[in-house]
Amino acid sequence: MKRKDKAFDLVIFDWDGTLMDTVGKIVSCMQGVAHELALTVPTEQQVRDVIGLSLPTIMPILFAGHQDHQQIIDCYRRHHLASDYPTPLFDGVELLIKQLHDAGYLLAIATGKAREGLDRVLELNGLEQYFHASRCASDSQSKPHPEMLQSLLSHFEISADKAIMIGDSIHDLTMANNANMASIGVSYGAHDEARLQVLQPLAIVSQASAIRDYL
Repeated sequence: MKRKDKAFDLVIFDWDGTLMDTVGKIVSCMQGVAHELALTVPTEQQVRDVIGLSLPTIMPILFAGHQDHQQIIDCYRRHHLASDYPTPLFDGVELLIKQLHDAGYLLAIATGKAREGLDRVLELNGLEQYFHASRCASDSQSKPHPEMLQSLLSHFEISADKAIMIGDSIHDLTMANNANMASIGVSYGAHDEARLQVLQPLAIVSQASAIRDYL
């Protein structure tokens, strides 16, 4: 595909629940933290609803009655590092990323993960070579604030109409709307198609390989 045929030049991906199947691990670790600190254990749906937000944003939502949010964050990070819960890339993700890179797209990540965590999983999966830039919760305001996307647009000197955000949560799609950017929702992550549809993405796909059809 030639560059002039592309509707978008920059494709921005969320990480958790979009490229990597981490939802189960996040739920398990959040519930583990609650057990360890004798807090009310959040339900799976309650955890799913905050995936994509930064940890400092999540803690007052899930554990409103506990004042020391940094203690919970530190505990969560310990659980996350120690957990052997499987977190594979979703089917078709690696091929999709390689194909988009080879086709000349600029690729970026906008994630609620901290920089250290993103760098670790990128290296582990060998995908760091394909992404030209990334923005994390540790260097930007938390989703759904558009700062991550605005920063990437500035970095690449690209207008919002030439970029698209791809994510699995309402926070991803709301962030895209707040940045006046198109989006694609994936229904295999944190939020289902009905919840994503409310944000009026360009499309909602049930498998990663289908993303190519809209680019």
